Amino acid sequence: MQPIHKRARTDDQKRWRRAEILRAAEQLFEEVGYEAFAMARLGKRAGVVKGTLYLYFKTREEVFLALYDQALTRWSYALAENLGVGLDRSTYAKGFFEAATQEKSLIPLLGRLEKVIEHNVSIERLIDSKRNFIECLERVADATVTVLNLPADQAMDLVKTLGVLLVGVSAADLAPDLKEEALPPEVRAFIDSFDSKTLFIKNAQRIIQAQCAEANTGESPA
Repeated sequence: MQPIHKRARTDDQKRWRRAEILRAAEQLFEEVGYEAFAMARLGKRAGVVKGTLYLYFKTREEVFLALYDQALTRWSYALAENLGVGLDRSTYAKGFFEAATQEKSLIPLLGRLEKVIEHNVSIERLIDSKRNFIECLERVADATVTVLNLPADQAMDLVKTLGVLLVGVSAADLAPDLKEEALPPEVRAFIDSFDSKTLFIKNAQRIIQAQCAEANTGESPA
């Protein structure tokens, strides 16, 4: 990307500049990952000097939070639009997970969100992010009401619970990649049992079943 010398002065110009920086950040993150991501590298990729970069994002964690917000929003729209009436538990669980994995930056950032990222951003940015999070959950919950025939409050509880599960299983994706390593069969089998997709779908189905049973009986599952 060529350096951008003209200073953004109007609100529209600033929004455009911020969007361009985030596009570059998303590309850089997909290429180098979390640890190697640096503001200097981002400035070079985005074509802006480092000082200009800090006008829009005070820390690299603010960049990560913005990328997370974007990915979460896209995930919520994609999932809500693709949920069809009468889905079974397995299909719903797979759709929930696969919509998240299609956003390449979502799960890697989700696993670090509460441990690192949210501790290194301003309270204003954190509040904005939480508001976006609420909107995304409501979007998916509204679709879930129809799909699984759940009351609105239980649909929201389900989406929240599956979100927590997604955070938990995302930790498996932060482990070293040992796919190409020669491992003893029992060690390979043990590692494979922690596959994030398998863990999520298996446990998500149980959670959905419990919520649907509660909706049908009007009683909380034991």
